[in-house]
Amino acid sequence: MPTVLKLIAGLGNPGPQYAHTRHNVGADWVRELARAFQIPLTLDTKFKAEIGRGSVLGRDVRLLIPVTYMNHSGDAIGAVAHFYKWSPEQILVAHDEVAFAPGTVRLKNGGGENGHNGLKSVRARLANQDGYNRLRIGVGHPGNKSQVNYYLTQQTPTQDERASVAAAGQLPDDILRDMLAGNWQSAMTALHTPEKHEAPSVANDAVTTGPIDQQQNSGESDGI
Repeated sequence: MPTVLKLIAGLGNPGPQYAHTRHNVGADWVRELARAFQIPLTLDTKFKAEIGRGSVLGRDVRLLIPVTYMNHSGDAIGAVAHFYKWSPEQILVAHDEVAFAPGTVRLKNGGGENGHNGLKSVRARLANQDGYNRLRIGVGHPGNKSQVNYYLTQQTPTQDERASVAAAGQLPDDILRDMLAGNWQSAMTALHTPEKHEAPSVANDAVTTGPIDQQQNSGESDGI
């Protein structure tokens, strides 16, 4: 039986200086989801997050945005999962992905973090289990790993790039409905269809192997 989603979390860094940066596209996606389905997000200091509960396409779900820095994202997600006794499979984490161009969005079940310290924190706080689901929102790569920190956390994307990323994140209801219901193969097939998106279907993602893994890796002290 499919495992329905109970928690959708979006990763980012807190504070106005990060509000429009590429590293915050996961948090932006969840905030837009909350707006679209009229789910108020309120600060819960116990969980170190903004959190709200409501109905998304008829499914009862909680939306969450950690208020810690990226490399401590798992504190909030782990605390909520532990409190409600949810398994990693009941969680979806939306985050930035340098392996994909802006405007490309992919789903992934489990697997490695490819140097993303937010995901490393999530895994650590889920008792080192990697079975949670990911919505990978492409932001592109600066071309040099030494520039990744600045590119993700300080450089403001162009208006066209932001529009492309936002448009890609507006998932059709049928895909979102499958995601909520845990019908991941159906959601992946629809989302990864070449006619609708730039890249071919990738089941559990061999795309992010090789040099890009190293390019993504940067220091936790920088909130990456």
